[in-house]
Amino acid sequence: MGLGVETAGTQLDFAQGDAIPTGRPLDIRIDGNGFLRVDMGDLSPTGIGYTRAGNLGTNADGDLTMANGTGYRIEPAINIPFGASNVMIGEDGTVSYDDPASEAPVIAGQIELSVFLNPAGLKSFGGNVYLETAGSGPPQDGVPGDPGIGRNQITSGCLEGSNVDAVTELVDLIRTQRAFEMNSQSFSAADETLQTVVNLGR
Repeated sequence: MGLGVETAGTQLDFAQGDAIPTGRPLDIRIDGNGFLRVDMGDLSPTGIGYTRAGNLGTNADGDLTMANGTGYRIEPAINIPFGASNVMIGEDGTVSYDDPASEAPVIAGQIELSVFLNPAGLKSFGGNVYLETAGSGPPQDGVPGDPGIGRNQITSGCLEGSNVDAVTELVDLIRTQRAFEMNSQSFSAADETLQTVVNLGR
């Protein structure tokens, strides 16, 4: 109709991003298609949200939480006591720390992951948190490395970077620009043809 364009829809892309080393022991990267579970309380119909943001921290009570300002607590709850040293997160999600009163490392808990049949169907809540929907299907929960949830492991000391490929996006931009130029030339050619026809009729 010549009235411009309208967005028909958008789709979430959860392709794996590159690892960005940070050196922080509580920063993790999920190697696979899993999601961390977070406690959202009444903000979620199920009380649970899902995220791939691995920048974790602890709150005033020592509970492991998201460190991006939302403060949502990781589920199941994992508590790291004040004064704990040498906190480590293993590939299987095991969180441990050194306690002066114990010779061996103390296990604080284990991070669990959830996978979805159709992660693109998740609903974006904001703050890198997503909610379960009928389109995503119910989550399947398990620990990292569990064959029941696919190939999912945790790498500590790094975060997941953007999955945007600058080269691919640049090529797509050039392709779009060339298509626009071609259409513009088509309009110009059609206009010149009509102008010729009008001139012939005079």
